[in-house]
Amino acid sequence: MRRRCSVSRRGGRGGPGLFAGLFTSRSLRYADYHFLIAVAALLLIGLVSLYSASAIYAENKGLSSFFYVKRQLVWTFAGLAGMWAVMNLELEKFRKFIKPLMLATLALLLVTLFMPPVAHVRRWIPLGFMNLQVSEFAKLAVVLYLADYFDKNISRILKDWRQLVRPLIVTLLALALIAMQPDLGTPALIFAVALTMLFCSGVRLRYILTPLGFGLLVFIEELIRKPYRIARFKNFLSPWDDASGTGYQLVQSLLAIGSGGWFGVGLGASKLKLMYLPEPHTDFIFPVVAEELGLFGSLFIAGLFGYLLLRGLRLARNATSFFSAIAASGMVLVICLQAFFNMAMTLGLTPTKGIPLPFFSYGGSSMMTMLLAAGFVLNISAHRKAVL
Repeated sequence: MRRRCSVSRRGGRGGPGLFAGLFTSRSLRYADYHFLIAVAALLLIGLVSLYSASAIYAENKGLSSFFYVKRQLVWTFAGLAGMWAVMNLELEKFRKFIKPLMLATLALLLVTLFMPPVAHVRRWIPLGFMNLQVSEFAKLAVVLYLADYFDKNISRILKDWRQLVRPLIVTLLALALIAMQPDLGTPALIFAVALTMLFCSGVRLRYILTPLGFGLLVFIEELIRKPYRIARFKNFLSPWDDASGTGYQLVQSLLAIGSGGWFGVGLGASKLKLMYLPEPHTDFIFPVVAEELGLFGSLFIAGLFGYLLLRGLRLARNATSFFSAIAASGMVLVICLQAFFNMAMTLGLTPTKGIPLPFFSYGGSSMMTMLLAAGFVLNISAHRKAVL
């Protein structure tokens, strides 16, 4: 990836006003169809899987079997509209909005801490028509802020590590506000994406290892400070020791995945979703998919996310500016690292955290965030230097 700072073009001749010339009509004509088709395939499989996982759960709550799917479709179409808008953005002209966007995100994260708690956590701002989870959109804001900062300061960063202090403070402030909700899964994901963006920018390894060590110390401190987190960690290490208590959800997840065998029990035929596996339509939807589609179906879904990652990073490598290259890398990492974290969690490879599976788990904020991230990658792919 070449280190080349892009030059911001100010203003526009499309007309007066703050948003003049902010959009173009390049969109699908030049966007990378391989990436788009993979996203569409995940969306389609995700909606079918959500219906299978949520139908009986909804009926047991006195709702229509299509209740969660209908709501997810609303957010999917809203996300697709947002993706289309992002695909048509003039990114260089959009860059002047990145700092205000980051400040607005921090303000909304602070507001979230004063909202009424839901299940003992404060993660949502109730808007009437939806509960806005600002931490989801914070993933995109942090990626754009870091990409913009690295592009403008990469030459100074390579010479002086102190140039990393400002973006580190801004990022840690966002992570701290999310952790106070409380939520450690999302900060861990954003932190991993930020460090990988540093690596992609060509920053020296010792500059990356320092914040990594600091992050590990914070993780240990948070683990010790909250007794329930220690219980979760013990549950992660040996869930079968308390299979009917703290280890119940993970044990049921492992049973569902193991029950699928090579080819699965058949679409809609999962038994563990019959009120055995808690919340099968949200963070633990992957075990239902694995039970119904088996190992081959699970590997196919994991392969689609892997293809998105490789394709997205290849598109980033062929981007026309340093900013767009780092932004594309960050956006595709947000999607794919989250997917791999979720699948690893349901397999018992990482501690249980509230991380949804992109395009599968029920949730409006998550769905729209993932589609917006895909929109940024597709936008950058439409301006790549060479046909892949």
